[in-house]
Amino acid sequence: MTAQRGASLPGDTTLSENGLAPEGSGRILLIACGALAREILALKRINGWDHIDLTCLPANLHLYPEKITAAVEEAVLRYRDEYDDIFVVYADCGTGGQLLEKCKSLGVEMVEGPHCYSFFEGNAAFAETAEDEITAFYLTDFLTRQFDAFVWKPMGFDRHPELISMMFGNYDRLIYQAQTDDPALDAKAREAAERLGLRYERRFTGYGDLATSLAKFATKSGNPA
Repeated sequence: MTAQRGASLPGDTTLSENGLAPEGSGRILLIACGALAREILALKRINGWDHIDLTCLPANLHLYPEKITAAVEEAVLRYRDEYDDIFVVYADCGTGGQLLEKCKSLGVEMVEGPHCYSFFEGNAAFAETAEDEITAFYLTDFLTRQFDAFVWKPMGFDRHPELISMMFGNYDRLIYQAQTDDPALDAKAREAAERLGLRYERRFTGYGDLATSLAKFATKSGNPA
């Protein structure tokens, strides 16, 4: 697992394959997906949450959701004696409720929501539009940057482009949930939509319920600030 090395952050490839080690400071530890590292560290900086430490599991666990629960459990057991509190910054993420049950048995809280698309949008807002957007494919900032590694190549489109219409034939749009205002990411997400043959929509979400959840976690043990 890659060290944070102060304020610097490893690249997306490293976060995908290796994750991020904790710095060993602070009273609260967040165990998160590597795909959320940038957003969590930004919220830490903005809010001055110096009492919070962060470790990330490899983002590519999302390609194997059956492995997420065991990986989170291992991290909780590894670090629980070193911090006053531990919180899990994963949604259900395809674990079929297993992650929530494991967190309950370990006595740790996790963020609410079925997946990151929901909590970035805001869980209540996402639920309201879910039926109307059942034919939408979503990208976040991270997934836009890592589109080839997390979508194009794992689905075999680089080798068999004929699979695109088979797998995305029932989709009608790609919704880019933008956490930041970045014209380069906007262009990259638009290109991804074109490659998949989908109509493009950009929706600025900011950090959504991720910010709300982290603010709640930040005050659980009392913020020294």
